[in-house]
Amino acid sequence: MYKTKIDLSEKTRRSVIVLLNLRLADAIDLQTQVKQAHWNVKGPQFIALHELFDKISDLVLEQIDDIAERVTSLGGIAEGTVAVAAKRSKLKNYPLNITAGKDHLFYLSTQLSVYGKAMRAAIDESDKLGDADTADLFTQISRAVDKYLWFLEAHLQ
Repeated sequence: MYKTKIDLSEKTRRSVIVLLNLRLADAIDLQTQVKQAHWNVKGPQFIALHELFDKISDLVLEQIDDIAERVTSLGGIAEGTVAVAAKRSKLKNYPLNITAGKDHLFYLSTQLSVYGKAMRAAIDESDKLGDADTADLFTQISRAVDKYLWFLEAHLQ
């Protein structure tokens, strides 16, 4: 670990870095899955879904950067390669053969739900570790995920 003047113990920082890197893997996996849907969606709602999926992708890209930067600010190494994400992600594999808008909405809403649940658990875990700033980061991510989950689910209702 790198030295920092952040006033969290090294033990706390090490534990939080592990947590952050696990959620970084989920975020990287989710972003690629959203792009998969963006590139391949077809049907009567094509343009609306194509644009919505792009907005979600952009949001998750920002979250990836925020998570990785928090890791490095705590003195850790952001472990953000595709290979690492593939090993660590809690998300299920995205089906590559779907094109229908409703199918993409179903799978993306499911994946976003799993991602949001992991972020909420990370809020509690980082809070228990004594890192309120990381808990706040996860709270911001969770809030945005819930908003976009609502957008996806509204199309399915």
